[in-house]
Amino acid sequence: MPTQKIFKQRVRARMTKTGESYSAARRQLLNKASEAAESPTSTSAEVPEATAAIPADALLVADEAMERATGKRHDEWFALLDEWGATQHTHTEIARWLSETHGFPGWWVQNVTVAYERARGMRAPHQMHDGFSITVSRTVDADPARALEAFTEVSVRARWLPDAGIRQRPTRAALSARFDWADPLSRLVVSAVPKAPGKAIVTVAHEKLPDAESAARFKVAWRGWLGELKGLLERD
Repeated sequence: MPTQKIFKQRVRARMTKTGESYSAARRQLLNKASEAAESPTSTSAEVPEATAAIPADALLVADEAMERATGKRHDEWFALLDEWGATQHTHTEIARWLSETHGFPGWWVQNVTVAYERARGMRAPHQMHDGFSITVSRTVDADPARALEAFTEVSVRARWLPDAGIRQRPTRAALSARFDWADPLSRLVVSAVPKAPGKAIVTVAHEKLPDAESAARFKVAWRGWLGELKGLLERD
């Protein structure tokens, strides 16, 4: 990968970490590079700046879940990927290296790869390989089956999510439902899992959104809609 492209990725990574504009982040990195060049103790093998602090919106799962599934937390995997030089590789190459070198199971390969690309500015927040995706969860005082029926039963859904323009798709997964979303054309994956007696965690993954603006808009919208759902389930 050309040096200029790598530098742009570092600029975007700094923007994600600090909230600076592109020009401000670029200026700071150039200043640091200039200082390093003048320092006799500087080396060319520095750890990328984003290693120290991973943006919260880069991660798809909590550190605890990552550690339980893979034996390492995000920062440990990211350090190994940095050492390998993952910013100079494609998504497919990174996933293959994790799978072949560390024996990753398939879903977790994609999870770590996408999170790494987000943290290093190689991928925008919420961006997946097939579009943009957001996930929102809410705990409700209802059993999982009843919570899921609030999505699948049209008359109930109309009470808290009117005029949604969705069409249910077949699925064999327990306590899960899938839908096509009409505008913009995208996909919903809904799950409801027990948390405690009489309580459930409802999770909505809105996938295949066309752009970052849509993802940000639906992130806010689903927080509000799940609030409406919670109110409905706990009133009835």
